[in-house]
Amino acid sequence: ANVDIMLGNPKQALIKMSIPLIISLLITSFYNLIDAAWVSGLGADALAGVGFFTPIFMILVGFGNGLGSGSAFAISKYIGEKNKPKADNASIHSILIDIVISLIITVLLLIFLNPILEIMGAGQTMGYATDYGNIILVGSILVILSNALYGIFRGEGDTKRPMYAMIASAILNMILDPIFIYTFNLGVKGAAVATLISALFVILIMIYWFYIKKDTYLKPVFANFNFRKDISTDIVKVGIPASVQLLNNAFFAAVFSALLTYVGSTDSVAVYSTGWRIVTIGTTPLLAIGTALISVIAANYGAKNYKNIQIAHRYAMKVSIVIAVVVMILTNVFAGDIASVFASSGSSVRIAPELTAFLSWIVIYYPTMAVGVASTYVFQGIGKGITAMFQTILRETGFTIFFAVLLGVVLGYGVWGAWMGIVLGEVVSNNI
Repeated sequence: ANVDIMLGNPKQALIKMSIPLIISLLITSFYNLIDAAWVSGLGADALAGVGFFTPIFMILVGFGNGLGSGSAFAISKYIGEKNKPKADNASIHSILIDIVISLIITVLLLIFLNPILEIMGAGQTMGYATDYGNIILVGSILVILSNALYGIFRGEGDTKRPMYAMIASAILNMILDPIFIYTFNLGVKGAAVATLISALFVILIMIYWFYIKKDTYLKPVFANFNFRKDISTDIVKVGIPASVQLLNNAFFAAVFSALLTYVGSTDSVAVYSTGWRIVTIGTTPLLAIGTALISVIAANYGAKNYKNIQIAHRYAMKVSIVIAVVVMILTNVFAGDIASVFASSGSSVRIAPELTAFLSWIVIYYPTMAVGVASTYVFQGIGKGITAMFQTILRETGFTIFFAVLLGVVLGYGVWGAWMGIVLGEVVSNNI
């Protein structure tokens, strides 16, 4: 049924796949927020320490999501071509590629964790950042693999089951966070352990569906594995650029944290890392629609139904713009209330006014992002991962860092100038 939906009415397919994806991605964002909310009880330094590790955590999630996009593209394309054995073969290829890449990334990040944090300016918060970071990195295969497995489900048009797995995982994380942080007195280490147990839980649920219940359309079993270079190429040509695209977000966050430490203080980093989590929630529906677009477009690309590709792209842009405008207005109106939730206890109270100001201004670029994101995902859906990657890097880093340095440092507007640099960079680049 999911396969029929992908190849049917592109508007219906997009909506049916987007809604569970919006819920799933919101839950992922809440994961980070739940961690931040509990960690903030340990004080502003602990919150900033976890904030400094956030870009590195984004690398793991980025590779997971990127490889998931590569899997979704390849599998949806083969389904569109009506080649079920090749789609099954691609699903087991995906899992093996994910495992190999995640092991390489884990080793590299464990070696370079301390130098990366020093370059970013973690300073007095270094202890918190490494306590949290080392545990996450040791279990990073769980973070990458759970995100990548979602791509197999998306490839066959099923976005509901990953949503159920994520909801269960988020509830588990909410329960485990306070137990590990405060009851077992593990502090920030407890937050890391809770995150990994939750990621493992997701993988176990998906393994149950694939190998015990066996009711998925795709069969990612070794009996269906036959190494093929063309399948690996299809997964990697979208998966790696998509990962780099998301890595670029981590690079941006690292550079921006260093810039804020230069023009402001570690408090400004705490505002940014907390505020950016809220921005991530606000922009989630746009990314979810884009993610659904990959599978819908790839399936129609495989079936050589090019009219549906055009319809899906235009419809994705229209829906995204409407959502972006609504979210922009709501965030602006309730900025103070949102800030008070994340800066309510201990020494973190002092960042509340700055966080409110950040949220009020940053939302200006949301509607322009709706246009840029939809177009980027179209390129992924037709297998042009490199084009999509360059579009994103130019948009998210090139322009934003340029304007942030210009306004914050050169023209001397400080932290506020850096915030406005993000807005200006996004608005200019999305309208080019």
